[in-house]
Amino acid sequence: MNNFDFDNNNNAEGVFAQQNWRALPNIDVRPLMRSVYLWMVFGLLTTAGISFFVAQSPVFVTQAANFMLPTILLQLGLVMGISWGFNKLSPMVAGLLFFAYAALNGVLFGVIFFAYIAQGQSMAIANAFLTTAGLFGAMTVVGYTTKVDLSKWGSFLMMGVIGLFIAMIVNMFLGSGIMDFVISVIGVLIFTALTAYDTQRIKEMAASMSVNSDKNLASKLAIMGALKLYLDFINIFLFLLRLFGGGRD
Repeated sequence: MNNFDFDNNNNAEGVFAQQNWRALPNIDVRPLMRSVYLWMVFGLLTTAGISFFVAQSPVFVTQAANFMLPTILLQLGLVMGISWGFNKLSPMVAGLLFFAYAALNGVLFGVIFFAYIAQGQSMAIANAFLTTAGLFGAMTVVGYTTKVDLSKWGSFLMMGVIGLFIAMIVNMFLGSGIMDFVISVIGVLIFTALTAYDTQRIKEMAASMSVNSDKNLASKLAIMGALKLYLDFINIFLFLLRLFGGGRD
């Protein structure tokens, strides 16, 4: 689950890097930023609603668990479709793909939540969510308001994501509890920092000439920006859930 989300975030980053953004002065970025956050919130609500529904039924959990790998592969395909088809997709299709991804994520979270609840760890879910909301909210405000250029941290953060991905694969064979704890802490730090970085990057694009002259591009940027922030939020939550629940995912 975590490994997949790392890869998704890296794919989404590639789309932004391919665009030639030219920032304009005195452009009101608030309308587009509101769209980004609205898309993200609706995506999270979709994930939360479906995960709650699945977690309530052992039958649904069993079925979802049986199709775990195909579901993850389908999610990967959806994010790659949004990322690589950014210039060709219509806003409507991009939005549908985003919600399809959020819905599939909800199915997987339903399986995870069911396991945590069965182990008497329901408070771990609540604590992880509240902490994630606080961290994400604080860092997205920092990214939106800071005058410090965070772009120089992008490559380091991406290398950190790749390093986490490799460390998690290695620990799958080692099974080290200490290493799992360290990975989770570092994962929270990296994706918390990525939240500020991504927010500033999206804000810069919202003030670009190409976006403000093309409504379709602006709509797709809102969806792509929402996807990036959604993935940041989800990954912070997953790592915190591992910490609060003692690594039971």
